[in-house]
Amino acid sequence: MFFLMNMSTLLLLIVLLIMALASILSKKTFSDREKNSPFECGFDPKSSARLPFSLQFFLIAVIFLIFDVEITLLLPIIYTMNTINLMNYSFIMLFFIIILLIGVYHEWNQGALTWSI
Repeated sequence: MFFLMNMSTLLLLIVLLIMALASILSKKTFSDREKNSPFECGFDPKSSARLPFSLQFFLIAVIFLIFDVEITLLLPIIYTMNTINLMNYSFIMLFFIIILLIGVYHEWNQGALTWSI
């Protein structure tokens, strides 16, 4: 019991020492106004809130979210391959991927994926 108490005290001292060294040795440059602001999104929080917002950025962000959710839906299906009928699995996956490909094709035709300004 005494050994564990000494070991936990030693570990606590090591952690505190590493934290103190990191605080002392870290580079502290506070000259950048953008880094000191509470919002690092590229917008000036003190200016007008009615500035035009880039629709291109919004569309790319929504497309990213859609395909991020798509990955979270596809990964669990891989784990269920052993318990599900392979023919049903194939149809479900094919249907899901076809829907996603139709969505990408539609976004491509609408010009949402072009990066020109």
